[in-house]
Amino acid sequence: MPQKVFITSLGCPKNLTDAEVMAGRLTAAGFELTADESEADIALINTCAFLNSAIKESEAEIKRFSSLKEHGKLSKIAVTGCLVEREKNLLLKKFPQIDAVVGINALDRITSALNGDTNYILPATLPLAAPKFKTRLTAPHTAYLKIADGCDNRCSYCAIPMIRGGYRSKPIADVVVEAGNLAGSGAREISLIAQDTTSYGMDLYGKPMLHELLKELARIPDIKWLRLLYIYPDKLSSDLLKLMRDEEKICNYLDMPLQHISDDILKKMNRRSTEKSIKAKIAAIRKLIPDMALRTNFIVGFPGETEKDFTKLLKFVSGTGFDNLGVFTYSREAGTPAAKLPDQVPETLKTARMNELIAAQSRIIDGINTGLIGKTVKVLMDSGSFGRTCRDAPDIDGTVEVITNAISHKPKAIGKKTRKAYGLKPMANGSAGSSPAPKAGDFMDVKITGATGYLRRGTTI
Repeated sequence: MPQKVFITSLGCPKNLTDAEVMAGRLTAAGFELTADESEADIALINTCAFLNSAIKESEAEIKRFSSLKEHGKLSKIAVTGCLVEREKNLLLKKFPQIDAVVGINALDRITSALNGDTNYILPATLPLAAPKFKTRLTAPHTAYLKIADGCDNRCSYCAIPMIRGGYRSKPIADVVVEAGNLAGSGAREISLIAQDTTSYGMDLYGKPMLHELLKELARIPDIKWLRLLYIYPDKLSSDLLKLMRDEEKICNYLDMPLQHISDDILKKMNRRSTEKSIKAKIAAIRKLIPDMALRTNFIVGFPGETEKDFTKLLKFVSGTGFDNLGVFTYSREAGTPAAKLPDQVPETLKTARMNELIAAQSRIIDGINTGLIGKTVKVLMDSGSFGRTCRDAPDIDGTVEVITNAISHKPKAIGKKTRKAYGLKPMANGSAGSSPAPKAGDFMDVKITGATGYLRRGTTI
């Protein structure tokens, strides 16, 4: 009987794609994956270690599964991911119940490690190899595609270069094959990810090649939406923006972490951007693509952040109108240059500033929602009742609750209150109609009838 493996993947989508590679290796080697940890013989914990909070979460999971093993409910524990790279073999001393550790550059050795061969922590290699095996861990209709790993930007607060090494791209041909395989397994939406997607190809071709890669990916018939995450603002070219404008498969959506707007803080962060360049970039984007959806992240409480710096950031957010925004308090990461900076901001002040910035963004969203009411948008269904527009990435952005005049077998009554909430006209017989019920992966035309925060509501046309 094959051994059953339960995989838990913590952290970002880039980590999830690593878990999918290991899942593919395991199934090819005869292991069986299970979504029920109580059925598992083996637990594979794919850890995150980007921030101290992520390290704590990863260690808590290791402790939890170690307890299960001690009580005879697991035979083996494997730990993979960023925490392995950060702590190396110290993990085995800290958690003796671990049977195997596998670093992020040795994903193809996971089966050997589980079979008791050895532990694998290998240095980063160039170029980044496309996976020979991959088992999807997301819903069939949407997928993440990692086009590069590592980072050369050296932001002063970030531990990623220490964990994942220098920037390494996958060859264009390999990415296209991988995307075709994802489309063949049902993916209609593909989100391209890397630490910095705009640097794609620099290491292999001597110049950025994201523009060329997107043109190749857009030729794959079954892919309907291509989404760009982790865009570095200063590397976003006008050619790339023009392609986004002209190619209907590329979502008018940019995930472009800015981190701050104060020049003093940006300099301490070792970011190339300035207040002037950021504002000019946003203006250029909106001039070329007026309906571009912009997502960004900001860090508050960075060492030396004054009230003046924060007020400038607050004013910038209030006046820019980002569609989606994430706010993080600065985390002092060992080994990073920022950890040694003076004037560390108290945790209570960091939290207060984060809450104030989130409140400002909430007011922005109220205005955006008002402008959406009455508009018809294309929605990719994530289930029979909820979906997303091209302006919302999976897992991190808003959703649309969809009510349809649909039935699966027989008419379904819709009450007066529900009809009123969704802007539906009364029906004489109270029936819901008879069009096919939507399912995950379907594209629907939806008229927006209401919204609360990042949850919109609408009816099918």
